[in-house]
Amino acid sequence: MTKADRARALFLEGYNCAQSVAGAFAGEMGLTLPQAVRLASALGGGVGRLRETCGTVVAMGLVYGVLRGYSTPGTHEEKTATYAGMQRMGLAFKARAGSLNCRVLLGLPEDGAAPSPQAGARTPEYYASRPCPDLVALAAEILEQELARPAEAP
Repeated sequence: MTKADRARALFLEGYNCAQSVAGAFAGEMGLTLPQAVRLASALGGGVGRLRETCGTVVAMGLVYGVLRGYSTPGTHEEKTATYAGMQRMGLAFKARAGSLNCRVLLGLPEDGAAPSPQAGARTPEYYASRPCPDLVALAAEILEQELARPAEAP
């Protein structure tokens, strides 16, 4: 099973978009599935259902940071390499999906209303009305491809 297939399957089990991407890479991060999905649990719905940056994109950064990120402050070269990888992934996602913004991806209006924290019921209609299963698969595919590239030397 590819990471894209695994992420899609996790989403269809009921995990949010960010959890689905992070969960597909749990083993690589040295985490159990419950640990990975808990780590990403607040990031779905455009980060906490704020409908801003797509949770799949945020999860790509989360996983990438665990696997390729830096941990020492002041490491300019490592920071630059980490940002370069995230930019490649974000731009690839945007080129294929059309946006990095959850609201735009879902076709929701910008009405200025406060977003609801209430998650939608996961019904067949819910899944059929959303691009999210395809978006989690796309994010996992892009992340897998980026991680296959040799790590940049700092």
